Amino acid sequence: MPETLTIAATAVDPGLLTLPWHLPLADWPSSSIVYLPKGISRHLVRFATLSGRVIAVKETTEEMAQREYDMLGNLHRLAVPCVERVAVIGGRTDAAGEPLPAVLVTAHLRFSLPYRALFTQVLRPHTATRLVDALAVLLVRLHTVGFAWGDVSLSNTLFRRDAGAFAAYLVDAETGELHEGGLSDGQREQDLEIARVNIAGEIMDLEAGGRLEGGVDAAQIADGILSSYRSLWAALTDQESFASNESWRITERVQRLNALGFDIGEMSIQATADGGRVSIQPKVVDAGHHQRRLIRLTGLDVEENQARRLLNDLDEFRVRVSRAGDDEEVVAHEWLTRVFEPVVRAIPFDLRAKLEPAEVFHQVLEHRWYMSQARGTAVPLAEVLTSYVDDVLRHRNDEATVMGPPTETVSLSVLPPDPAHDDDAELDWRDLV
Repeated sequence: MPETLTIAATAVDPGLLTLPWHLPLADWPSSSIVYLPKGISRHLVRFATLSGRVIAVKETTEEMAQREYDMLGNLHRLAVPCVERVAVIGGRTDAAGEPLPAVLVTAHLRFSLPYRALFTQVLRPHTATRLVDALAVLLVRLHTVGFAWGDVSLSNTLFRRDAGAFAAYLVDAETGELHEGGLSDGQREQDLEIARVNIAGEIMDLEAGGRLEGGVDAAQIADGILSSYRSLWAALTDQESFASNESWRITERVQRLNALGFDIGEMSIQATADGGRVSIQPKVVDAGHHQRRLIRLTGLDVEENQARRLLNDLDEFRVRVSRAGDDEEVVAHEWLTRVFEPVVRAIPFDLRAKLEPAEVFHQVLEHRWYMSQARGTAVPLAEVLTSYVDDVLRHRNDEATVMGPPTETVSLSVLPPDPAHDDDAELDWRDLV
């Protein structure tokens, strides 16, 4: 290892010292590489293992690497969905002493997928719309904290399944700028226009490669981010005026935002001089309403739509067991131990890298609904699980470490859970009620 090597990190993993930083990233040996499919990037990116987890290594300039490292840290503190920073490696030189580019190291986001990996053969309109909607939500969250992305695109985003929808995560903050005073309308509109143009180009690229379902309009899909973004932005920020005797409208506005997955941290309320009318406008809005409630009740940290779905099942469980008058935390613990955890533990070890637990639970509920509809009667959960595991889950691709479609001949590598660390490994899901 060259003596000039520098590592900037909040917590240095000793495993970083064992990677071949004296070699150009393109020349890293197969022993150091995790052969995963790659998405599109303007920089050279390789995947490697570091202390049992997968990392992404991107070559760039030291200045840009440090800037992006700092920006990812700021976004993480602001609770914005983004990849986790690991380190910046500078001062690299090869065996002849010639300088090599610096690298930014980030952690792989488990169960995340680039947009090209979210379809097997062709991209269907419904999938494309859900991707764009997820990106619009991410962009709104970025703009509410004063972050101008500057390079909004599907390629710069990772997606995680979220109970029938998708949750979007920023994966490239290289061009972003954080403004403490918030963004102007012009800055927001510039990001939207960049998004529209980039998305249209990405969809057209799929079309040129024969990977777009017939009849899909790339421009129409790209325009969808404008309407989706503006609708959500208006719901979060618009001022609303009403008569002073309609104070219930304040509660209605809060409930409407909660339904969208947001909490109001602060609201501006103004009354006219004569007291006849009142105006309200959210000033501080925090995403993750359902996530926070689920964490408080159960400790489960999942995506927003997954949290919504799990909470709905928890509420239904409360009615089924006639515990409506009991303390909510007590019922939640009972639901967790009697319903959620047995379903998750019932999944065979060789299938646990297919989907994350909350998504599996959501899909089991969906599968139960379809089976019950087909039979016209409720189907026991044990039978539902058997059908779901054998007929659905077993035929899915593993998503624990899938990063995108192959750009060359590669082999997928996943990190399945370690049975040695699961005390309930032998629970038979056929014993479930």
